Amino acid sequence: MNTGAVTMNTRAAALWQRVQHLPRETRDTLVLLAVIAFTTAPHVAHLPTWCTALAVAVLAWRAHIAINGGTLPGRWVMGALLLLVGALTFATERTLLGREAGVTMLVALLALKTLELRARRDALVVFFLGFFLLLTQFLYSQSLLTGLWMLLALWGLLSALVLAHMPVGRPSLAVAAGVAARATALGLPLMALLFALFPRIGPLWGLPQDAAGKTGLSGTLRLGAVAELATDDAIAFRVRFLGARPLDRQMYFRGPVLATTNGREWTRLAPTVPLSQRVRPELRTRGEALRYEVTLEPGRLNVLPLLEATPDRAGAAPQLEGWVFNQRADLQWQADRPLVERIRLEASAWVDFRHGPREAVAGLRDFIALPPQMHPRTRAWALALRDRPELQGADTLRLSAAVQQHIRSGGFTYTLEPGAYGDDPVDEFWLDRKLGFCEHFAAAYVVVMRTLGVPARIVTGYQGTDAAPQDGYWIVRQSNAHAWAEIWLPDEGWLRIDPTASVSPDRVQAGRSLAPPPGFMVGALSTIDPALAARLRGAWEALNNRWNQWVLNYSRSQQFDLMRALGVHTPSWQDLATLLVSLLCGAALIGAAWAWWDRHRQDPWQRLARRVQARLQRLGVVVQPHEPPRTRAARVRGQLGAAGEALAAQLEALDRLRYAESARARTALRHWWPAFAAAARRVPYGTPAAAAARAGSSR
Repeated sequence: MNTGAVTMNTRAAALWQRVQHLPRETRDTLVLLAVIAFTTAPHVAHLPTWCTALAVAVLAWRAHIAINGGTLPGRWVMGALLLLVGALTFATERTLLGREAGVTMLVALLALKTLELRARRDALVVFFLGFFLLLTQFLYSQSLLTGLWMLLALWGLLSALVLAHMPVGRPSLAVAAGVAARATALGLPLMALLFALFPRIGPLWGLPQDAAGKTGLSGTLRLGAVAELATDDAIAFRVRFLGARPLDRQMYFRGPVLATTNGREWTRLAPTVPLSQRVRPELRTRGEALRYEVTLEPGRLNVLPLLEATPDRAGAAPQLEGWVFNQRADLQWQADRPLVERIRLEASAWVDFRHGPREAVAGLRDFIALPPQMHPRTRAWALALRDRPELQGADTLRLSAAVQQHIRSGGFTYTLEPGAYGDDPVDEFWLDRKLGFCEHFAAAYVVVMRTLGVPARIVTGYQGTDAAPQDGYWIVRQSNAHAWAEIWLPDEGWLRIDPTASVSPDRVQAGRSLAPPPGFMVGALSTIDPALAARLRGAWEALNNRWNQWVLNYSRSQQFDLMRALGVHTPSWQDLATLLVSLLCGAALIGAAWAWWDRHRQDPWQRLARRVQARLQRLGVVVQPHEPPRTRAARVRGQLGAAGEALAAQLEALDRLRYAESARARTALRHWWPAFAAAARRVPYGTPAAAAARAGSSR
């Protein structure tokens, strides 16, 4: 071990020794401040900078006062700080009401309240605010990591609360933490009971927006955007197939359909024809339906990335209580509000399908339009392609095949890092640099086909899944984000064409997206064991999935399923309430019976004090229950005289043990009672006090 490490260990040991020998009040205050800081830490991402700085400064100030024995600030200082907090909150949030303003005020007030820790009453207010702050974190996130963090914070607050209710001696932190852990364990069955049976409206955790607005598909497309999304390894959704799993090349999950462009960015269609003449969503399916279940993570849009093609028909369309889902003419499913919460639904899909009108209609003109001044070189290339002798009079499929052959043999490279493109990205990609991700190939293909007079559009979504399932679910990540194209054929309708398959067949055939560079930790683990990082990630994501399925998505239907499993054939709210009340009453009776049976288990000091009082009364020494050992020692000397000196010495020793180190006190107490009983037996039988006690008992 080097000199620096030895020095660090020495300093750490010295600091620990100093903490162990701090006065109890100082130690307990520092513990409470540390717990408050731990509870507040997850809120830092949501708090204004001034609030975080204020909380850190106030907690550090209070720790300095505790360690150095300083004076707490007066009322004028506290009043000024309170006014400052209110003014800053209003200036930041423009209100003193609502979630953000309320949490900001709560954090600031909790920190300021530590400057008023003068009595147990003040500490109880701090505990109350701390428990309330604990709950507010679930307004922002209810992930498994958040739950584990809050569980540790709860343990810390309960431990500090136990310390505040143990005024005698110097109980160790381990003792308080153990009592808090046992109290938490005793409350877990009741918590599980309330969780399983307490009536709820909609999903249990409907308010937080764990990941809304952070990642996911967008309603527009600029070249390079999907590549940026593909570097995100976060989970987009999970799929469980209720029958045979489709092939990788069949797993296209449809998202926003983009048909309008200014040459640089693609957006959803802005129709130029009356509603009665627009393209109809006719859907024709072949083969067997594929039943599947999908659990969607929160995202930015109200679009459901469902498997192609999920029709809008009875028994096939997605259904979820409290939500309204609609299918657009382009087969895109969307919800009545953004997906700011995790949802789970079932639907049916057909992987062999055609959709759209079979004959030309006015609305198809919208899918041929191109901005007049954009892509002149690519459009010239497309016209030259059509004029080739071998393609004279070729139908749409032959023209499409020729474009895809150009992609295969034209020196194109499929890459996550194509670099920035200029003012006309399609011309530069198609004819110059030839470096691109899926959206480059899809956009250039659509431009070429539109130049050839073929209605075409871009479809964004996801393609493929992880190579292996986790806990029965196939994982679709943001890195599976994809863009492909659709062209319209007479007598057929819309047909999917994926230009990326021409340059990177594995991307479509096996669902293998390009992998972004691994992070530091993953790279280090992969160096040690290439499969270790994947196994660890898989285990963690499987655990997260169970948390999502059985906790966050626990719903009324699952409550009724539980009732059916218990033998109630047609469960209702009345049955649920009856069962809950019955179980709570039973739990209350069991708790009361246990408390009656365990009533003798109290504070060991109080139990010992009663035993000492009974023994002294047999010797004729009258003492009161509330009197400390030193007062009882004085009474022994006053009533028994020299005969009770040894007994009085034992009582004084007991008084010293009350304020000794807890571990040493527990060890000494095991030897104290035998010594005290022996001293009591040595008191002469004929002392005046003993004689008076015998006389009183005979009367």
